[in-house]
Amino acid sequence: MKIAILSRDGTLYSCKRLKQAALNRGHFVDIIDPLSCYMNINPASSSVHYKGRQLPHYDAVIPRIGSAITFYGTAVLRQFEMLGSYPLNESVAITRARDKLRSMQLLARQGIDLPMTGIAHSPDDTHDLIEMVGGAPLVVKLVEGTQGIGVVLAETRQAAESVIDAFRGLNAHILVQEFIKEAQGRDVRCLVVGGRVVAAIERQAKDGDFRSNLHRGGTAVVASITPQEREVAIRAASTMGLDVAGVDILRATRGPLVMEVNASPGLEGIEKTTGIDIAAQIISWVENQARPGFCLKMGG
Repeated sequence: MKIAILSRDGTLYSCKRLKQAALNRGHFVDIIDPLSCYMNINPASSSVHYKGRQLPHYDAVIPRIGSAITFYGTAVLRQFEMLGSYPLNESVAITRARDKLRSMQLLARQGIDLPMTGIAHSPDDTHDLIEMVGGAPLVVKLVEGTQGIGVVLAETRQAAESVIDAFRGLNAHILVQEFIKEAQGRDVRCLVVGGRVVAAIERQAKDGDFRSNLHRGGTAVVASITPQEREVAIRAASTMGLDVAGVDILRATRGPLVMEVNASPGLEGIEKTTGIDIAAQIISWVENQARPGFCLKMGG
């Protein structure tokens, strides 16, 4: 098969692993920077061009699109979808998962448990917003934040009001969430591929922090997940419409709570922690799905 990996940086661990796994299985692979693509949108002769040439047809496209380029990156992916390439994750599913508010609303509609959450643009009544999620301590987030950036733990009501007022000054959308104290700075990342949890790790925040992101200095160990956690992770990925997803779960007293569904999960931390060749499993899934005659039913 001909496979394109959409990424701004082909030297990143996940890109290199996916490329090598595909090459090992006899496939042809191009790594393409989506921001260097330009497109001809025409009913008779749609195409994607890259650095002065028209790209060939690819049987499959693996998007590794960073959140900073979601809009144009998914537009490029959508063009490949129009041309008949199988997308590992569809463009509409990626944009759905990247919108924190939309994704949480969809998860809640499916009955998937979440931390109590409030969201506002310019809350007229900060007190009521805080009470909505059970009062302090609570977590205040910028909706557009990633990898733990723009996430603050407010331990008192006064601190919460100060953080909300500061974020409001940025003209940003504010997400306020209950603090799950019993999680003790830990969460579980489940890697879902094709409706199965293929690996899971428990991430622990560094001393003095509550954010367990490995990018923020957290550590990870292999996780043994419960049947309920496995089911929740699979349902969350399915709700987003993602074939490959990283589902972050908090272990609360009342049961597993989904924190986030990541449409472009990194492979380095989870592969190195578990020793599982996830890249090969992803390519195997692509092989099974990108068959001759594949046709994607385009969504909006």
